[in-house]
Amino acid sequence: MAFSEQYLDADEIHPIDLVERVADLRDWEVERVDEDQIALGLTGQWRDYRATLAWQPADETLRLACCFEMDPPEPRLPQILDLINRINDRLWVGGFVWWDDRRVMAYRYGLALAGGQVAGPEQVDRMIEAAFTACERFYPAFQLVSWAHRDPAAALQIAIAEAYGRA
Repeated sequence: MAFSEQYLDADEIHPIDLVERVADLRDWEVERVDEDQIALGLTGQWRDYRATLAWQPADETLRLACCFEMDPPEPRLPQILDLINRINDRLWVGGFVWWDDRRVMAYRYGLALAGGQVAGPEQVDRMIEAAFTACERFYPAFQLVSWAHRDPAAALQIAIAEAYGRA
């Protein structure tokens, strides 16, 4: 059964209320920050992530930032930025950015709902899932560049390589 089938009949729902309902259905940790913002705790294989979604009524955009703390050695920052560019070249939806002042890697995405468009639960779920999947997929590459002093191109190859067989 699709989210929308088990979900709601309302033609219009505040985007953050929609996020909250989707998060409840997925059993994600939820903290309602205010009327237009919500924070989610997502547990991954590599680490825990914090996703924040905010509704921006001025430009009718639902914005997502899925973050994880990183503290790479300062001399490795140019390689981290190179890796971010390489990763973002491969992503069609969203992208990574390094927030140096917070020492946080963030995957950002904006869902434009201009003209009174309404997001559906499947869209919101896919948006959050895409952020989580990207963070999980590329986290090892960020670690390899930061701490193993791997070349960004080599670290990216490891992150995008398909695994074959079984261990």
